[in-house]
Amino acid sequence: MRVPATLPALLPALALALLAAPAPAQQNAGLEARALHRNVIVPQGRVFSAEAEPVRITGVSVCATVLDQAATTRFEITLHNPGRNMAEGEMLLPVPKGAVLGKFDFDGAGTEPSAALLPESEALKIYNEIVRRYRDPALMQFVGCSLVRTSVFPIQPGGVQHLRFTYEHVLPASGDRVDYELPRNEALGYALPWDISVAIQSTRPISTVYSPSHGLTLARKGDNQVLACVAPESRLEPGAFKLSYLLGGDGVSASLFAYPDPAIGGGYFLMIAGLPARLPESAKTLRREVTVVFDRSGSMNGDKWRQAVAAAQQVVAGLREDERFNLIAYNDGVDMCFAAPQPRTEDNEKAALAFLKRLRPMGGTNLHDALVEALRPKPAEGVVPLVLFLTDGLATVGQTGEKTIRELASVHNPHKRRIFTFGVGVDVNAPLLEAVADASRAAPTFVLPGEDVEVKVGDMARKLGGPVLAEPELEMPRGAQGEARVTELLPRALPDLFEGEQLVLLGKYAGDAPLNFRLKGNYLGTQRVFDFRFGLEAATTRNAFVPRLWAGRRVAELIDAIRQAGADGVKAEDPRHKELVDEIVRLSTSFGILTEYTAFLALEGTNLARGAEVNDQVYRNLQQRGQVERSGNSGVSQSSNAAEMKRQTKENKRNEWMNDRLNRVSVGAVQQAGDRAFFRRDGRWVESRLATRSELKPAREVVAGTPEYDTLVKKLENLGRAGCVSMEGEILLELEGEIILVRPQKE
Repeated sequence: MRVPATLPALLPALALALLAAPAPAQQNAGLEARALHRNVIVPQGRVFSAEAEPVRITGVSVCATVLDQAATTRFEITLHNPGRNMAEGEMLLPVPKGAVLGKFDFDGAGTEPSAALLPESEALKIYNEIVRRYRDPALMQFVGCSLVRTSVFPIQPGGVQHLRFTYEHVLPASGDRVDYELPRNEALGYALPWDISVAIQSTRPISTVYSPSHGLTLARKGDNQVLACVAPESRLEPGAFKLSYLLGGDGVSASLFAYPDPAIGGGYFLMIAGLPARLPESAKTLRREVTVVFDRSGSMNGDKWRQAVAAAQQVVAGLREDERFNLIAYNDGVDMCFAAPQPRTEDNEKAALAFLKRLRPMGGTNLHDALVEALRPKPAEGVVPLVLFLTDGLATVGQTGEKTIRELASVHNPHKRRIFTFGVGVDVNAPLLEAVADASRAAPTFVLPGEDVEVKVGDMARKLGGPVLAEPELEMPRGAQGEARVTELLPRALPDLFEGEQLVLLGKYAGDAPLNFRLKGNYLGTQRVFDFRFGLEAATTRNAFVPRLWAGRRVAELIDAIRQAGADGVKAEDPRHKELVDEIVRLSTSFGILTEYTAFLALEGTNLARGAEVNDQVYRNLQQRGQVERSGNSGVSQSSNAAEMKRQTKENKRNEWMNDRLNRVSVGAVQQAGDRAFFRRDGRWVESRLATRSELKPAREVVAGTPEYDTLVKKLENLGRAGCVSMEGEILLELEGEIILVRPQKE
């Protein structure tokens, strides 16, 4: 653990006071040694109970505050007793190693509530007792954590009880990055939403906040304060809550997470880069030149047209006076407000409003010529040229070939305009809009039926509100002989960085020497170079999210290559696609990452050992759906999934995606545990590396709760893989080249 020199005097004093305080286990002698109660409540997992009507956890709220590296985590847990008799129980709460227990109380406590903070060894004894008593290994994933154990407390019949407690610990740091982690259950069946917030205050400005585990909503309260809350859609996400924040510097700041993998001669990395919390007073973000191109074919009539016009007005109104714009409307032909983008002046705004008022939706859809006109004019000096391209239909007029239109962005875009595409409804060529955006280092957006065009376009326009680093390029490290030390970087083409954004890069590295990256680009109007040197001594298998995120993006890239080959209705029988499919299947099985094309891999009846059959099925799925279905619900859902996956920055443990009914679905028969994945087969969890073998004969069997089991768990914990034995039922895994069958205790 490293404590930055800038840490105020408060932190050492606080840490010393906490460490000097009497240990709670000493204050509550005997509490840690007593037998388990009939109701054992574990907020991170479940209730273990011998009662007919066990106590239930109905709510968990966590509010953490971080002052530099000193973290205080406050829990409030709501319990309900559904029974007719008073319930008693105790609570077990895994907490990070090195944590110190603070205040603990609950409703109606007549005397001072008691709690003990148990070390890892005592915690493991309790976990094993639960395995033996309830034949449930769920808590094994917390081996390596300390454990808070409370005294018995009463819950009235039909009543509710609120528990409140606090613990403190010093957060680990890596360079200018500080990491916070909240241990939680990885099981997919865990269905209790958690409200989690982290208020961060630092003596140095905070550049960016990142979570590889959960979506966040961020609220800045100054350069040095950020409130990070788990986003509503992530409240049910399983697994530990992980958050990192990066301290700012002069320009772009960056940090690196590394995962070692001897099988590839190095490992995987995730590089996160952020911008300053506040730009210098003398600096201005780069000027934008925005061309709004919108469809006015007959199918746009009604609400879509009104929303599109309102969106165009909103975009223009959001520009600064020193920025430029143009409006282009198209149906059979193309109408331009100006011959080329113009400054945002009062007169030009009036001209734009008059232009919009005289337009009416009618006719066909000439995508090709509209895009040509948007890309043709030479931008003004020193601007970031952006195109917002909106359509609700397929190309029906002029050049309609998908390949021809796609090449406008990749080949015939001389001024390197970023083309942000918007597909309105489902009657669009979704792969085309996806490809046009990707080729220009932009992003596609799909406005689904019932969604508001103005809102979606407005959200993107606000996101593009402050260009800070334009046309970024990354020089990657090389070895002594000039060989590349970084390969398969994703994304391959770096996007522009706008105010408030972060850059997340994933790739593979070779060797164990430090990695030197050089990031170049137009930073606030000046060509700047940012050099970063990252040592790999902190690489750990506990950073399991790194290879999994890389694999997810790589799968999306491979799928896209096959899907784009189906342009113009031609099913491409390219032999090279077989190799791409082989890699898709390998990554999907190794990392437990499934898509609509590979979801059948999770079915009990799928024999993963029959590699040729499995690969052929994936190939057929990609041909019959990916290459052929390019519009409608299926076309749009596939492109939405691909766009999300190619830009993925957090884990998708539930393997969720959008189906062809535009509903979110998930797969429950694949479990990601630590840096391993397990498939459900014949009532048994089988490690993915073993599931592809035709013969699986374990070298030995280990029964849960035995001394041999303890030894196995400790070995796994040292590798950051204790979660591999936390699933219910039989588990088949590989450790140190040995196949081991883990069996639960018999009834």
